[in-house]
Amino acid sequence: VRLGWLTDQVLLDAVAIGQVTPGPLFTTATFIGFVLGGLPGAVWASVGIFLPAFLLVAISHPFIPRLRRSPWTASLLDGVNIIALGLMAAVTIQLGLASLVDPLTILLALLSLGILLRWNPNATWLVLGGAVVGMVRAALS
Repeated sequence: VRLGWLTDQVLLDAVAIGQVTPGPLFTTATFIGFVLGGLPGAVWASVGIFLPAFLLVAISHPFIPRLRRSPWTASLLDGVNIIALGLMAAVTIQLGLASLVDPLTILLALLSLGILLRWNPNATWLVLGGAVVGMVRAALS
């Protein structure tokens, strides 16, 4: 979005599509790759999002148990985890604010939060419910 490759709406669409499939981040990256470059873009985006993590795990796996036993590196790894959570929280807030565009979306967000806190359903049901409300709204407009 910042570089102008995607609009806020396309990014939100990609995240929504990613939420109803296994591996939301990978699906979102593939969708964005497809939007920007068709089928080749989808393939390269999938490879680009998957390969670095795969290589990092493959290379670091033998060392992680030993690193976890060291107080210094265990603290370092804990710090990396905390930073990752902070980044995810920041992105969640940004996407949340970008998607709250009118009273209906605010109502849906509050209703979804209430349902999530009270019954803790699978998030797919909330995404599908939001999609149904969006389709009904579009049909009535």
